Amino acid sequence: MADIKGSEVETTGKTAPGFAKSIKISTILPIVAAAGALIVNLGLPDSAEHPIAEHHYFAGALCVLLAFAGIAFITGIFSQKFRTVYQSKAPFYSGIILFLSLCDILTAKTALLPVLYFPSLDRVLGVLIEDFSFICKCLIYSLRLQFVGWLCGAFCGISTGVALGFIPQFKYWTYPLVRILGPIPSTAWFPLVLVSFPTVVSASTFLIALAVWFPTTVLTMNGINNIQNSYFEVAETMGASKTYVIFHVGIPAAMPHMFIGLFNGTCASFITLVTAEMIGAKCGIGWYINWQKEMMAYANVYAGLIVMSLICYCFITLLFYLRDKVLVWQKGVIKW
Repeated sequence: MADIKGSEVETTGKTAPGFAKSIKISTILPIVAAAGALIVNLGLPDSAEHPIAEHHYFAGALCVLLAFAGIAFITGIFSQKFRTVYQSKAPFYSGIILFLSLCDILTAKTALLPVLYFPSLDRVLGVLIEDFSFICKCLIYSLRLQFVGWLCGAFCGISTGVALGFIPQFKYWTYPLVRILGPIPSTAWFPLVLVSFPTVVSASTFLIALAVWFPTTVLTMNGINNIQNSYFEVAETMGASKTYVIFHVGIPAAMPHMFIGLFNGTCASFITLVTAEMIGAKCGIGWYINWQKEMMAYANVYAGLIVMSLICYCFITLLFYLRDKVLVWQKGVIKW
């Protein structure tokens, strides 16, 4: 019995310090950052130069962040897997909270930044909450243009890249045009496209597709050109047809390059989307940002920029998820 008790004491003594060491100080940083930002927001008086906000939205947001940080800390105590992931990202979350607190100090609290161009976070969050329905209407319009244009550009880019990689005659006539016309920004074609298409919607969709088409075409072609000849030789030796070689050897092997082109095209398409909506559209996030800028309502401008950045982030995240599913056979090989 003495030996058993001694072993239990020894085991307990080893487990507790190990558990304490597994919980790093970084997991507490978001709680400290949110609590400190909340104290600063409520403790420091607002500057008289800033318009008084109807509601303290930023303070409410900090309370929500503080609650989530507390829940994440408690969850990490009981889940080692969650704790490992949270510990690596906690300093980044803390940095974001401190950055927002710094923006609050420079704007609402001290007015060190120009009041007209740098509104308080309460006003920016107020726009996101109070104009939510109208912003969603503009967002749906933008997503329609983005989705249709991106699909058309991706399909045409992949098709053109495959044709350039496998058909020498097509490459002979088309590749010089791709090299000459492709690098021109798609927004530079707007005056010509606007008079060539019947509506602004069709013109904007074409420009978005053009922005996706060029990088997808070039990188798909490069991916096919970089495939080892031994792959094709083995397929032909085993009696594979030309169609089988293209769809079962060439395209799968070129997919890593193809996705890089899609990522580059996606970023360019969002730039084109905002520019197209600013020039000719009567709705959309880009139109909303430009309209509010002309009205000198910069709180609304920042709200529109936040929505646009979140949509771009979600779009890129979905593309990463699709890449991981399609290229599951290259897991651990590709690092981008």
